[in-house]
Amino acid sequence: MTDSSASSDDAAVAIAGARAGAGVVRTMYGRRLNRIDKGAGDFATAADVEAEEAILGVIRAARPDDAVLGEEGGQRGAADAVRQWLVDPLCGTLNYAVGNMLVAVNVALRDGAAAVADPFSGEVFFTDGETAWVRHDGADDAPLTPTPSTGLVDVNLDPPFPSAPGFRAVDLLARPEFVERFRPRVVSTTLALAWVAAGKRAAYVTDGGDLSGSVHFAAGIALCRAAGCVVTGIDGAPIGKAGRGFGRGLVAAADEETHRLLMSMMRSRS
Repeated sequence: MTDSSASSDDAAVAIAGARAGAGVVRTMYGRRLNRIDKGAGDFATAADVEAEEAILGVIRAARPDDAVLGEEGGQRGAADAVRQWLVDPLCGTLNYAVGNMLVAVNVALRDGAAAVADPFSGEVFFTDGETAWVRHDGADDAPLTPTPSTGLVDVNLDPPFPSAPGFRAVDLLARPEFVERFRPRVVSTTLALAWVAAGKRAAYVTDGGDLSGSVHFAAGIALCRAAGCVVTGIDGAPIGKAGRGFGRGLVAAADEETHRLLMSMMRSRS
């Protein structure tokens, strides 16, 4: 049984952490930032590092005994800790570095509360693990309500592509039945996952391994699940148990029908 009081408190920590990171990202936007090479074309900036430190400060103050896995700083505390926070301080660094505001700050307690902040809209999407909401300064919290009505499907085209050539997300864009029913979008940040939960996207599709423990995806997955979306791997299997035949990659859809249509397109061969 979930302790609703503890879950609510964890949600408050996730929200505060995401907001702290978003404040750094917003403040440093537009500055000339040196790139910290991470290999394979990936890099971080000072904004990534400082935002993560701001988030860690919130978690350390509220939950000093919890472990943290950060995108930039790595593991702090035991990797097998019962309570572990997953932190991606700036999802969309490539966007941010060229002056594009499509970025997200992701904070998630593994198998628990989570928050995704949009630094530039001021929105914070959050869940206590059971329900999902959006908060905007000066407005009441509103429940997240997924809907397929936009017909917009966000497709992650960033590597790696472990399921190629059997599955390549880019192939969806060339399928006649896909463009007849949906319209593709590529925002290159997991903010798009929060948008599925909020009804701003009909679905999100990405290749990958087990993404449930990923600092990039954990918060968005938690939001989508709590909002009532259909969340599976690209093979239609449940996600969260890597190495045991469970789902790889991610398909998060607003409803069963959208999920069924996408799965049928992905499984059929040209």
